[in-house]
Amino acid sequence: MTATVYDLHCHSTASDGTLTPSALVARAIQRGVDYLAITDHDDTSGLAEAHQASAGTSLSIIDGVELSTVWERRTVHVVGLFLDAASPVLQEALTAVRTARRQRGEAIAEALARAGIGGALEGARRFVTNEALISRSHFARFLVEQKHVSGKQKAFDRYLGQGKPAHVPSHWPAFSESVALLHAAGGVAVLAHPGRYPLTDTAMRRLLDDFRDCGGNAIEVFSPSHTPQQSERFIEYARFYGFKASLGSDFHDPEESHIDLGALPPLPPGLTPVWSLQEHAGIMRGAWT
Repeated sequence: MTATVYDLHCHSTASDGTLTPSALVARAIQRGVDYLAITDHDDTSGLAEAHQASAGTSLSIIDGVELSTVWERRTVHVVGLFLDAASPVLQEALTAVRTARRQRGEAIAEALARAGIGGALEGARRFVTNEALISRSHFARFLVEQKHVSGKQKAFDRYLGQGKPAHVPSHWPAFSESVALLHAAGGVAVLAHPGRYPLTDTAMRRLLDDFRDCGGNAIEVFSPSHTPQQSERFIEYARFYGFKASLGSDFHDPEESHIDLGALPPLPPGLTPVWSLQEHAGIMRGAWT
């Protein structure tokens, strides 16, 4: 019997992915994915198209979003799954975050101009597929296009990452507020790609302590941001803390992404998958403690 394939983290043109929701659905079906969560950054506008494209196919769409949050002055991402995308409280919060993203984009362009790179805002906008959202990925693509760097990661390493000339501090909602927001929208909160954050073991345990204490439900144990050793580490953390386990390709683009849709190993024995919460998510909407 073939194992069910879940991919619970990916992006469409509703944020900084390069495939439309329909194209993402088609690729997921071709890749043999059974359940796909579309988790665009701070935006849920691609979900309706994804549901329409997947109707009558073998693919089930899970409504999701990826929130930018602040924990101890660091940006940390939290993925929401099985949520009510039409929740007014969720949509109000997402609108505020997109406004902050626009303001940050303008500040990044000004910083790049001071570094001798003009036209960055207009250049980044050429890659924007959702007028309400501009991200650092769009600036990275502009820098690659203009041959200031050889690749997207180089753009972060040289210009956009923390401590670099065009790094602009983010003003995202607090970590705990974002978890509460996802619960209020009937969803579950998943700590995204924890291996991406440059934290010591002590700081990582502090992050996981705080995530547990504010009601976080799951952590991504398999992610393209993780080395095999990091995945083993987060498997053990999931067991220790009692978190449900999630996994996702964080797919953005056929050329840029390190892992294709659905190309992750199955969860190991002894972990409770995050999708075990699906049947409870809607029922418990607004009633999380």
